[in-house]
Amino acid sequence: MNELREVEVVVIGAGQAGLSGAYHLRRAGLAPDRDFVVLDHSPAPGGAWQFRWPSLTYGKVHGMHALPGMELTDADPARPSADVIGEYFDRYERAFDLRVRRPVDVRAVRDGGGGRLLVETSDGTWSTRALINATGTWDRPFWPRYPGQETFRGRQLHTAQYAGPEEFAGQRVVVVGGGASGTQHLLELAPYAAATTWVTRRPPVFREGPFGQEAGRAAVALVEERVRQGLPPRSVVSVTGLPLNDAVRQGLANGVLDRQPMFDRVTADGVEWNDGRHVTADVILWATGFRAALDHLRPLRLREPGGGIRVEGTRAVADPRVHLVGYGPSASTIGANRAGRSAVRDIRRLLAEEQPVAA
Repeated sequence: MNELREVEVVVIGAGQAGLSGAYHLRRAGLAPDRDFVVLDHSPAPGGAWQFRWPSLTYGKVHGMHALPGMELTDADPARPSADVIGEYFDRYERAFDLRVRRPVDVRAVRDGGGGRLLVETSDGTWSTRALINATGTWDRPFWPRYPGQETFRGRQLHTAQYAGPEEFAGQRVVVVGGGASGTQHLLELAPYAAATTWVTRRPPVFREGPFGQEAGRAAVALVEERVRQGLPPRSVVSVTGLPLNDAVRQGLANGVLDRQPMFDRVTADGVEWNDGRHVTADVILWATGFRAALDHLRPLRLREPGGGIRVEGTRAVADPRVHLVGYGPSASTIGANRAGRSAVRDIRRLLAEEQPVAA
């Protein structure tokens, strides 16, 4: 399709951040399909949640915050989070008539002249005056590189490919990564696997007690400062620590969460440290996180020498038409909600300043 279609705002992504942005555009009086469009490359509602493994039930989800304007109520904690949140997002899209277009792959965003951006997609090209980018991280799993990785004769997979613990029955598994996914994988795998080994680059930090608003603001501020400096953002979880719940306490007590320092190399049959220690493994599970999926923005040259995109609020400093929602300090679900509202407030000012003059 070669038709060029014009709107005031394009929203890329229909996860928590994208739906929040679309909701606030609606509240501001902009109409879907006429004034703004939401493009999502996923096959169904649910954002990245729809791809989560079945054993990640809703009761295990850490910090899922409701979308603006509609609470998630009476969710069964025993159901897979992919089903619960997918259904919730579907209801939300229909309740607010957001008219998400899917599946649509955004290939590039470039300057279109005359103050407009061109959004090139698998469904044609959109011309827009402002962009809310809410593409998250799920499509960019991070695989670190270690010597000998290519020689390993067993299976290597990333959290993004994890389908549940049953497939690891009777296998020796090395889990790499000190975040929430790594600990969840270990606790699930332990009853099935022949053996598990946990390795992380830094000692994990477990957090006792409730995580209050003041601590939350301090954690977000640390991430925000990196983004303001144009450095790649760290996850909010990396500065908040891991919640010390009953399952984690049990894992620490029974040795499942017995953390080892990062190995130095991968061998054909396992992993090895410089001190001569070796662990035999059938599987290496890389729970090593994700990076922001921003390759489609490359033509706009937004990246700073430090490797990140410098952002003030949600606005890209290098191009104020572009808002990054769900990026850096707004990567949490509650942060994404607030960032959607903030982005739309700035976009309304931009649109008011640039109204075309009638001939």
